[in-house]
Amino acid sequence: MKISNKEILNKISSMSLIEIVELIDLIEKKFGISSKNYELNNIDNKNKIDKIKKKEFDLFLDSIGDNKIAVIKIIRNFLNLGLKEAKDLVESFPVLIKNKIQKKDVDLLKKSLEEVGAKVTIK
Repeated sequence: MKISNKEILNKISSMSLIEIVELIDLIEKKFGISSKNYELNNIDNKNKIDKIKKKEFDLFLDSIGDNKIAVIKIIRNFLNLGLKEAKDLVESFPVLIKNKIQKKDVDLLKKSLEEVGAKVTIK
């Protein structure tokens, strides 16, 4: 006699929480699995997939550090801004520097800004 999933679910729903926890433990031991590891692996894999799929990123300037002039120069060159516009943007941190930047460009800009002491966030 085959038991349907619905019948199993009905039986489980009538069990106490302690009985359900014990059942889960027995299932894990019987099949050599762990629901905790499965959940963590799925979360890790989803994060990895999301990062791979994402092609454009936003770059935020969190702080400029001690070398404001170097940060202004980098921002000015990257965004093709005038000196005043770049200075105003940099001094208004925390601020979105640019959105929808390609991965290679955002990594290069992040590295350049961090080398001169700025703190940035990629989202």
